[in-house]
Amino acid sequence: MPGYLFAAAIGECQPTYPDVKFIALDVSEFDLTSNGVDLSKASNLFSAVYQEELSGYMAGYAAVKMGYKKLGFLGGMEVPAVQRFGYGFVQGANDAAVELDIAADVSCEYVYGGKFMGDADITAYMDNWYATKGVEVVFACGGGIFTSAAEAAQKVNGKVIGVDTDQSAVIDGGYGEGMTVTSAMKGLAPTTIDTLTDVIVNGNWANYAGKIETLGLVSADDPSANYVQLPLETTQWADGKFTVEDYTALVADMFNGKVKVSNDTTVEPTVSNIAVNYLGNIKG
Repeated sequence: MPGYLFAAAIGECQPTYPDVKFIALDVSEFDLTSNGVDLSKASNLFSAVYQEELSGYMAGYAAVKMGYKKLGFLGGMEVPAVQRFGYGFVQGANDAAVELDIAADVSCEYVYGGKFMGDADITAYMDNWYATKGVEVVFACGGGIFTSAAEAAQKVNGKVIGVDTDQSAVIDGGYGEGMTVTSAMKGLAPTTIDTLTDVIVNGNWANYAGKIETLGLVSADDPSANYVQLPLETTQWADGKFTVEDYTALVADMFNGKVKVSNDTTVEPTVSNIAVNYLGNIKG
């Protein structure tokens, strides 16, 4: 069951069917307990959540390294997972700007749409960012909210960063080839494959029963093995700016602790070098 909206169904069904194994992806402890799940009695439930701040950081770092200076973050609803993506994004952009000694030239507009789908009002807001404020690339972070960023970007040859999965096919296919700079991904597919293989084929349910596990980096050498990553095949790598080798080195530094990313969502991240304009919520 991928996504927090499954929490209600889990709350209803998990205690009713104790012999059924429930495997949830991206469903947090808050989501579960808010829907009546008693985790002390949930031996038939496993949930995997993700370190979104890490892939957000990778995307922000990559964007600035590739030469983008006017950034935007369009979140969906202001929930912790979306916040972690956004806060990681500005931390990555800040660090890349410092390394390039261009921090004074880099800025980020930051807003939440208040929903997980785009609409005319959000598109108009994005039109203002791209056409008036000169934003070059927007990290559209919140399910289908990318439609509003892409509709606005299409009018001015702007760029978009996808989220959760590699969104290049749907964004480029629907709004313009080459629009998607990269995507800050959660490893939903590898989590599904790895977990089901271990549970069903290897019979290791006991290793998962009743747990909520936070997944992130598991390899310093192979970025594609990690549960948070950028897509190797579709990211717009730039020779002399940001290459696959540069990305691999960044991941190694993150894995080894040389690069640290805060996951604190109680306060806006302290990035003292680039300008971040926090604008609250468009709706809600």
